[in-house]
Amino acid sequence: MDKADVLEKVKAALEKVRPYLQADGGDIVLINVSDDLVVTVELTGACDRCPFSVYTLRAGVEESIRNMLPDLKEVVAINNMQ
Repeated sequence: MDKADVLEKVKAALEKVRPYLQADGGDIVLINVSDDLVVTVELTGACDRCPFSVYTLRAGVEESIRNMLPDLKEVVAINNMQ
Protein backbone atom coordinates (compact mmCIF):
# COMPACT_ATOMS: atom_id res chain seq x y z
CA MET A 1 0.00 0.00 0.00
CA ASP A 2 1.45 3.35 -0.98
CA LYS A 3 1.55 6.51 1.14
CA ALA A 4 -1.41 8.10 -0.66
CA ASP A 5 -3.61 5.07 0.10
CA VAL A 6 -2.55 5.11 3.74
CA LEU A 7 -3.32 8.82 4.07
CA GLU A 8 -6.71 8.35 2.42
CA LYS A 9 -7.63 5.57 4.84
CA VAL A 10 -6.50 7.57 7.87
CA LYS A 11 -8.41 10.66 6.75
CA ALA A 12 -11.55 8.60 6.10
CA ALA A 13 -11.31 7.03 9.56
CA LEU A 14 -10.91 10.44 11.18
CA GLU A 15 -13.99 11.71 9.34
CA LYS A 16 -15.96 8.87 10.92
CA VAL A 17 -15.06 9.90 14.47
CA ARG A 18 -15.05 13.66 13.90
CA PRO A 19 -18.84 14.12 14.44
CA TYR A 20 -18.60 12.46 17.87
CA LEU A 21 -15.73 14.70 18.89
CA GLN A 22 -17.47 17.81 17.57
CA ALA A 23 -20.67 16.90 19.42
CA ASP A 24 -18.69 17.32 22.64
CA GLY A 25 -17.03 20.57 21.54
CA GLY A 26 -13.79 19.05 20.29
CA ASP A 27 -12.13 18.10 17.05
CA ILE A 28 -9.08 16.34 15.68
CA VAL A 29 -6.34 17.42 13.27
CA LEU A 30 -4.12 14.97 11.38
CA ILE A 31 -0.49 16.00 11.87
CA ASN A 32 1.48 13.13 10.34
CA VAL A 33 1.50 9.50 9.28
CA SER A 34 4.98 8.01 9.57
CA ASP A 35 6.39 5.34 7.29
CA ASP A 36 6.08 2.81 10.12
CA LEU A 37 2.35 3.65 10.48
CA VAL A 38 2.37 5.80 13.59
CA VAL A 39 -0.39 8.39 13.21
CA THR A 40 0.13 11.71 14.96
CA VAL A 41 -2.90 13.88 15.64
CA GLU A 42 -3.79 16.94 17.66
CA LEU A 43 -6.93 16.94 19.77
CA THR A 44 -8.47 20.41 19.78
CA GLY A 45 -11.26 22.27 21.54
CA ALA A 46 -12.79 20.46 24.48
CA CYS A 47 -10.84 17.30 23.59
CA ASP A 48 -7.57 19.07 24.36
CA ARG A 49 -8.54 19.55 28.01
CA CYS A 50 -10.70 16.48 28.53
CA PRO A 51 -9.54 14.01 31.19
CA PHE A 52 -10.89 11.20 28.98
CA SER A 53 -8.86 12.19 25.91
CA VAL A 54 -6.51 9.20 26.25
CA TYR A 55 -9.52 6.87 26.24
CA THR A 56 -11.00 8.72 23.25
CA LEU A 57 -7.70 8.40 21.45
CA ARG A 58 -7.37 4.65 22.05
CA ALA A 59 -10.96 3.38 21.98
CA GLY A 60 -12.31 5.84 19.43
CA VAL A 61 -9.69 7.23 17.11
CA GLU A 62 -7.17 4.39 17.10
CA GLU A 63 -9.86 1.72 16.77
CA SER A 64 -11.47 3.56 13.85
CA ILE A 65 -8.16 3.85 12.01
CA ARG A 66 -7.22 0.25 12.79
CA ASN A 67 -10.49 -0.94 11.20
CA MET A 68 -9.37 0.64 7.93
CA LEU A 69 -5.64 0.10 8.38
CA PRO A 70 -4.98 -3.12 10.33
CA ASP A 71 -1.18 -2.63 10.23
CA LEU A 72 -1.43 0.60 12.22
CA LYS A 73 1.27 0.75 14.89
CA GLU A 74 -0.31 3.41 17.13
CA VAL A 75 -1.98 6.80 17.32
CA VAL A 76 -0.39 9.53 19.38
CA ALA A 77 -1.69 13.00 20.17
CA ILE A 78 0.89 15.78 20.29
CA ASN A 79 -0.99 17.38 23.17
CA ASN A 80 -0.83 14.13 25.19
CA MET A 81 2.93 13.65 24.79
CA GLN A 82 4.33 14.56 28.18
